[in-house]
This record gives sequence, structure tokens and C-alpha cells, in this order.
Amino acid sequence: MSTRKEIISSFYGGYDEDGRTERSRHGQLEFCTTMTYIHRYAVGNSKILEIGAGTGRYSIALAREGLDVTAVELVESNLAVLREKSKGMKNLRSFQGDAADLSRFPDNTFDVTLSLGPMYHLYEPDEVDRAIDEAIRVTKPGGVILFAFISVFAIMYANYFYGNWSGGQAENFTDDYQVRHFKEQVFTGYDVAEFEALFRGKPVEWITTAGVDGLLEPIEKRPDFSMTDEEFKALAEWYLAFSEKRELLGATNHLLYICRRQQDRDREKSHEI
Repeated sequence: MSTRKEIISSFYGGYDEDGRTERSRHGQLEFCTTMTYIHRYAVGNSKILEIGAGTGRYSIALAREGLDVTAVELVESNLAVLREKSKGMKNLRSFQGDAADLSRFPDNTFDVTLSLGPMYHLYEPDEVDRAIDEAIRVTKPGGVILFAFISVFAIMYANYFYGNWSGGQAENFTDDYQVRHFKEQVFTGYDVAEFEALFRGKPVEWITTAGVDGLLEPIEKRPDFSMTDEEFKALAEWYLAFSEKRELLGATNHLLYICRRQQDRDREKSHEI
């Protein structure tokens, strides 16, 4: 039986992750919407951690803005691309590592923590829980954490209207329509409420849940799809205005769960005095 790391590494070894957010309109919308949310919380002196940094699309962009960035990536081939593209960038450090084990970093280290990929590829409840706890642990009290996840319904809409619905349904849902999670899926999706429930009892305060790429992925596959740069700019501005509407979240492919780490009790008491 292959391990989670082996399955994920095999997938990305044959996939052009480096150009994913540039070569399609839905990828471009994902990137610009996500960056807008990051910029709401990352300021010039912020220390940023990106967990699951891939080939560095976000980490490198943020480092180029002058931010202090640390990147962690599980897949060695992705990490090699990240390091090649970030040569000479003294404000970007990169490490090979797993979201479920960030023991190389002390508690309370980062102002903004980005987990923009790991939750797609974590399947066992204990690993999911550890990844959330680790991201919270390394974030400073009062710091902000952005967790990306995928809608299971968007997985169905984007991939299973091509004579293969039954197979997709069996892979992503049980017979009584509960969402399934197992490593052979490679990408696992969530019901939005199911993902939000993972944070119950955690020392965080929910800020918002937002979509980042809307319905573009399945629509972009149509042969008559067309969008100029000017139209895309208008779409990106329009979508951002509605990206947090609850009735739209299940249809968007990628989403962000954004939360703030609670202040330590001693700090809260000191503010009250």
C-alpha cells in the first residue's frame, strides 16, 4: 500500500503545478482572490509561513513584495522548483516538511500562516486534526490563519458530467451520501459546514469562509468559453464582492477558511486591567 506522501509525490511528479494558477482563467481568479485576502492581514513587517507551498507561487509573490516568508513543502519535486525560482531571495526560506508535523518551528512564531494546499491531501481524521493544531501552534496569538479547502460538490460539478457520474459519486460519497475521505482520491473535498466543524473547540476565532474561484472551472471547459483580459478584470472585481455569500460557497472549487488565533488568557487579562 502506498503512503500518502508517495501518492501525492507521484501525482505532482507528472503535473504542471508551477503554471496552475496562470494558465487558466479559474486559476487566475483563484490566485488574485486569494492574494486579496492575504493582503488584508499581511503587512510590511509580517512574518509569513506558507505550509504546502507547492512550487512557490504565493511565497515568491509575497517575498517579492518584501515580506518575510518561510515556505514548507512536502513534495520534493515541487520544492526543487520553488528553490530554483527563489534563488537570491534572502527573505524567503524553504524547507521540506509535512503539515502534520511543524516541529522545526517554535510556538508563536508567525503573524500570518497560510495552509493553501495540505487540506486537499489529508484524509485521516488524526492527521487533519494535527495539521490544524500545528498551524495554530506556530501562529502568534492574534495572528491570522488561512486554510484552503475544496468543495466536494465542486469536485463533482467540474469532473463528473462526462459519462462518469456514478464513479465520481461512489468515490466521493457513501451510499447514504456522507462525504468520503481516503488517500487514493488524491484530492479530497468537503461539505462547507463539515470543514468549518473541524475547528470547534480550537483556540481560534472564525473570521470568514470565502470562495476564491467560483464556477469558472467547469464553465471554462465549454468549447464556446471566451473571456478577454478586460472582462476577466471585471469578473474578478465582481466575484470578490460576492465571494463570501453562503449560497455560493458549495459551487466554488477552492475556498478559504480564515480565522484568528485567540489571545492567551494572560494577555487578555492584561488588556482588561
